[in-house]
Amino acid sequence: MGGLAERQIAEAIEALTTRDSERAWRVINADATIDNLQHAIEERAVETIARRQPVAVDLRQVIGILRISNELERIGDLAKNIGKRIIAINGEDMPRRSLRGVSHMANLMLAQLRDVLDSFARRDAAKAVDVWTRDEDVDRLYTSLFRELIVYMMENPVTLSFGIHLLFCTKNLERMGDHATNIAETVYYMVNGQSLLRERPKADATSMLTGAMV
Repeated sequence: MGGLAERQIAEAIEALTTRDSERAWRVINADATIDNLQHAIEERAVETIARRQPVAVDLRQVIGILRISNELERIGDLAKNIGKRIIAINGEDMPRRSLRGVSHMANLMLAQLRDVLDSFARRDAAKAVDVWTRDEDVDRLYTSLFRELIVYMMENPVTLSFGIHLLFCTKNLERMGDHATNIAETVYYMVNGQSLLRERPKADATSMLTGAMV
């Protein structure tokens, strides 16, 4: 599921930067495979709990895997949403600077996802905490892109439709980062048997920006 989610995100961003509707449709259609895997994992987990009645560490592993599969399914949904936005944009011209920013944000998010999946495979709690901390970087870039796109739309009202779609694409990437952070918390729980007690780092200031611009 993790590998499929990574590929879906990469394909969505490539489709966005090239305005490739055919590729966007492939991203949308690929989501069904991730959904099917999530359902299969859920059924297997329920069967394992019912038949083997795992306790302690084993039960924690099953619960953790259930949580992670749910987070990956949501990441797939968000990639599919980006695909839908690309089709709605329908070839409209886009500011290159904003597209570069979106691509950079996607690369940060993909690095988060790769690292957190590696932390799961290795049961590496320290690496999971590193991913958890780095979510601030994605949030800061999202805030910067949000501000830039709002200003761009105010100065160029004819770009309003495109700008709104691109805003939703960046929000979807920011939410993907949140799901990767959730996976990091789950890995920490699986390894240590307790939740992270620190406050989750957040640097998304878009709500304040919206208030200031109204």
